[in-house]
Amino acid sequence: MPAKQCRIQAEWARKLGSPLYEHLLTRSAEDYEQGGPIRELLDPERHRVDLSLPLRMMGAVHRLVLDGRAPALARYYPSVGGTVDLDAAWPAFREFVAANRAVLNELIANPVQTNDAARSASLLGGFLLIAGTTRLPLRLLEVGSSAGLNLCWDKYRYGWNGGGWGDPASPLTIEGVFVEGTPPNPANVVVAGRLGCDPQPVDARAAEGRLTLLAYTWPDHPDRLRRLDAAIAIARQVPYHVERATAAEWLESKLAEPVGGVTTVVYHSVVWPYLTDDERQRMSAAIENAGRHATPEAPLAWLRMEPGAKEADLTLRIYPHFEDRVVATCGFHTPAVRWLG
Repeated sequence: MPAKQCRIQAEWARKLGSPLYEHLLTRSAEDYEQGGPIRELLDPERHRVDLSLPLRMMGAVHRLVLDGRAPALARYYPSVGGTVDLDAAWPAFREFVAANRAVLNELIANPVQTNDAARSASLLGGFLLIAGTTRLPLRLLEVGSSAGLNLCWDKYRYGWNGGGWGDPASPLTIEGVFVEGTPPNPANVVVAGRLGCDPQPVDARAAEGRLTLLAYTWPDHPDRLRRLDAAIAIARQVPYHVERATAAEWLESKLAEPVGGVTTVVYHSVVWPYLTDDERQRMSAAIENAGRHATPEAPLAWLRMEPGAKEADLTLRIYPHFEDRVVATCGFHTPAVRWLG
């Protein structure tokens, strides 16, 4: 099973443009089947086996590279100034795993924590449509926030051919947001509150939290690494809070009563696949129940960027009077939003 999961993640790395991880994960699958050090590290008797296991391994190794504890392997990791050399990277990776199983066994137990601010660009059109439709300040409730970087979406600058949105002086600019169509652009968007939840939130403002987020960012994606650091710098200036909680229980509490004078926006990005069936049902029920009590003075929006047929679908429902619909499609690590409206 771990070998199959490594190959699945290698294929995703290929599709999403990480030759380094494609190669290392493919060779890891072979090493597992041949009874090498990867098999000992990914022992199903020791670790929770699911599709995240190979990513937890890669993140654990990358964390030690970033921490200066893998100098021989670091030569091939661009995140620390190295140069990708696939033929040389694999033996260095395998040797490092063999020599550091004890610490890797501890780190691999941690969940994958990614928090790419590019998701804000994918969500942007939905936020603008909500603000333009309801004409009220937005009360943000993000499910699966990780470190909360996408709670700061209005502090980033976004650009596309023929347009843009946000503060031009922002330390973070995300280009190429819309490749087809554009959303309405309301004159004024006000964020009235920023709350999120995550089973194991990361403090992006702390050095340890930054290291965790960098570890789960692919080392041969320099743009993502730079974007992450810029987003963390902004997060240190924005008042928001991510609470340690599961999605359904948290939403049941936050949506118990309508809040007037604001639009409550429940949103999430690539969270749905990681929830249990029961959690999805409870979460949907909490939103539907709150939606039945929504009014034009206290509306509720549900915005989600989740896997679709070929890429991600951006789906929106506004209670009352705005039926559930896919308003855009987009990529997972680069926005490339096709706005459907």
